[in-house]
Amino acid sequence: MKLLLSIIFLLAAKILFAQVIISGTILDNNNQPLTGVNVYIQSSYDGGSTNENGIFKFETALTGKQNLIVSFIGFKTIEREIDLGGNNITLNFTLKESSNSLNAVVITAGSFEASDEKKSVIFKPLDIVTTAGGLADIPSVINTLPGTQTVGEEGKLFVRGGDSYETRTFIDGMIVDEPYGSTVPDIPARGRFSPFLFSGTMFSSGGYSAEYGQALSSALVLQTNDLAPETVTSLSLMSVGLSAGHTHRWKNSSFAFSADYLNLSPYFALIKQDFDWEKAPGGLGGSLAYRQKTGKNGLIKVYSQFGNETSSLYYPGYLDVSKENQVAMNNDNVYINATYRDLHGEKLISNGGVSYTYNKDNMDISTDNITEEMRNMQLRYNLTWLLNEEVNIKFGADAWNRNFTQGFDFTEFDNPISNSFDDLISAGFTEAEVKISSRFAARAGVRAEYSSLLQKGSFAPRLSLAAKTGKSSQVSLAWGNFYQSPLNDYLIFNHHLGFEKATHYIVNYQLMKNRKTFRIEAYYKDYGKLVKYDSLYNPQPAGYNNNGKGYARGIDIFWRDDSHGNIDYWISYSWIDTERNYRDYPEMATPTFVSDHNLTIVFKNYIPAITTQLGFTYKLASGRPYYNPENPEFLGDRTKIYNDLSFNLSYLTNLWDHFTIVHFSMGNVLGSDHTFGYRYSLNPDSQGEYNSIAIKPGAKRFVFLGIFVSI
Repeated sequence: MKLLLSIIFLLAAKILFAQVIISGTILDNNNQPLTGVNVYIQSSYDGGSTNENGIFKFETALTGKQNLIVSFIGFKTIEREIDLGGNNITLNFTLKESSNSLNAVVITAGSFEASDEKKSVIFKPLDIVTTAGGLADIPSVINTLPGTQTVGEEGKLFVRGGDSYETRTFIDGMIVDEPYGSTVPDIPARGRFSPFLFSGTMFSSGGYSAEYGQALSSALVLQTNDLAPETVTSLSLMSVGLSAGHTHRWKNSSFAFSADYLNLSPYFALIKQDFDWEKAPGGLGGSLAYRQKTGKNGLIKVYSQFGNETSSLYYPGYLDVSKENQVAMNNDNVYINATYRDLHGEKLISNGGVSYTYNKDNMDISTDNITEEMRNMQLRYNLTWLLNEEVNIKFGADAWNRNFTQGFDFTEFDNPISNSFDDLISAGFTEAEVKISSRFAARAGVRAEYSSLLQKGSFAPRLSLAAKTGKSSQVSLAWGNFYQSPLNDYLIFNHHLGFEKATHYIVNYQLMKNRKTFRIEAYYKDYGKLVKYDSLYNPQPAGYNNNGKGYARGIDIFWRDDSHGNIDYWISYSWIDTERNYRDYPEMATPTFVSDHNLTIVFKNYIPAITTQLGFTYKLASGRPYYNPENPEFLGDRTKIYNDLSFNLSYLTNLWDHFTIVHFSMGNVLGSDHTFGYRYSLNPDSQGEYNSIAIKPGAKRFVFLGIFVSI
């Protein structure tokens, strides 16, 4: 499970074994208390916010010299070095206004942001690992936010009427071309990366910055940690495998490595599965991370992750679902990311990087074989000019080289077939953010891209505006064009296609006060130049075109209340109306991955008396369309309502004088019958009827038990 929940050791250290209490009061220039000021230790997850009296208080188990950050929107950030020597610390601060504004406006349309610089967050890493039903999987927990769709058989991000490929993941600005593990059909994929690799998570459901491209719908932007805070060794024993890791911290550098072993065979032997597994999912993997400070402000970060995963089951046939075929998957994946950033003087920030991805899927379907192999490399450099407190300008360029090979070895073919392509997508962007006054701000940018394979380019202007409507509220608007290269499965046969396109229109209202957040956002997306075809894997260029189109419109609502001490909860609701005519659709229709209504309620409660954290997640989604060849209306049938309650429990204790967490979680506690759709035989039987099967999860409930020891 890729170090599943092992990093909750940090939570244990913070809650159960804290040694130092840091407290104080924060005032403005008029000696009035400030509410909601964020106070935290840099490069850690220890911190708190001031109450209505301007008082903050939090605990930490860190030791030695640390940097304490005090930040609040509209005020200049304070950074102070403190010495954590075991004694409690009391500090008082007076914040100075920035840009002559007590409540400076910020751009928010389309984005949920969490970072070290802005600790008034929607999501922190601990939010991800402690959300019931998420199992420390970043995409699964992002799916509790409005704008996302519940697609249980995929496990990927489907955002605002967009297919999963329309959401791109970026790590330190570098695109991740394979963010999910490879699986056999109808088995949900998991994200490849641990949430505690990252210091900040920004999910943009639309209207995102010109810095990011090649994503029609949304961007998941992840910023990795800087220097590790301390030296620690972790061991994990789980119902699905084993993991171990070690992190070593020196004064100006840190190094970490991990190893993971996954084997679901014992679990499947205990929990009966409806799938006919021949080989349960399993694999080996590991990661390496090195951080090195250079000079006063420079930092080099290198991260690599690698693994092999295998699985095999008997799956209903494509031509006749009443007959089973053996389907086996073998996946090899390597991802390397190296970045550098530095501050030049007080006005210029530079950052650049290089990333490399290797991914190979080898799928056997009975006696047939399909192999897909991908090698990608990206180079990127950005420069940010802090002209003054009101204006900053960012510009940069990147080059993304892709090599993709697809091979078919079918019994009905005399010889194996192999196709490949190489593509270099080069891009440049510039963007300026201006605080026009204390109540108005604007961000305008443009991104240009060119594909050597398609011999076509794109020009994408983007604009965001924001205005304060009160001390703690604002309205934001966003508009922009977004382009994406067609899927590899299309480009392998046709190099004459163009970029697919989506235009976003967004209006957003947000209120943040006293650790409560309310957001409501309306949007409209206009799709154009989507790929259409008569039949997939068609080697004739005329078989593919860019005549597809579509639209998506909806309303997203979000409420979060983290003001009740050890209780935290959020509620999200989304309504969407969307249709498209793309791929082999004969007409405009709602895609099979869309539910008109999605509701999620997440609740968490830490109980100090028993050193235990409880969590519940409830999800409700209306039915999704599915194709029924016996219904003359295309995609006219709907699945039944999706209804799921998940639960988790983390007990913090001490085992052999080492921090230990016993974690238990269960998905679908109520045992609801989940049906994600139906598959039909390609042709009718002798009675003129089409055989069909329901697409369901492997078991009604998923149960996880793990013991995590931190040395």
